[in-house]
Amino acid sequence: MKHHTVIDSPYGPLTLVADDGILCGLYMTEQRHRPPEESFGARDETLFAAAEEQLEAYFSGDLKEFTLELHLHGTPFQRMVWDQLREIPYGETRSYGELAAALGNPSASRAVGLANGKNPIGIIVPCHRVVGANGSLTGYGGGLDRKRRLLDFERGTALFQMGGP
Repeated sequence: MKHHTVIDSPYGPLTLVADDGILCGLYMTEQRHRPPEESFGARDETLFAAAEEQLEAYFSGDLKEFTLELHLHGTPFQRMVWDQLREIPYGETRSYGELAAALGNPSASRAVGLANGKNPIGIIVPCHRVVGANGSLTGYGGGLDRKRRLLDFERGTALFQMGGP
């Protein structure tokens, strides 16, 4: 059974979704591939304390790696890509091609990009850390401005660090 809540963040409201009490979604407003609201289940503020605590620590710069249990709904290939995303260190980036090579299929960068774009748990599964081969910011379901701000925040180059970027 699914439940959800909405929390504030420096990047706008975030909708957290749990399936049987396990986090399965983190969506930004106006996010590409965001499921319809009615699929999020009933609102429940009590299920998300750990996620809220870790997100708050992340946004304050005190948390570099999330340790939440996640329920990632997707194809086997998508889940492999999402697992690779979780291996990208805080403040660093990888290209789509580098992720494809890490998966053992260097020619699959386009498929990696498609899977990356369907990541259901943004920020925690850091799809914002994936860039083009030349380091350019390409595609982000939450918008390129948010992607830039998240990367600047993690690199310590955001204009305003206190209280979030």
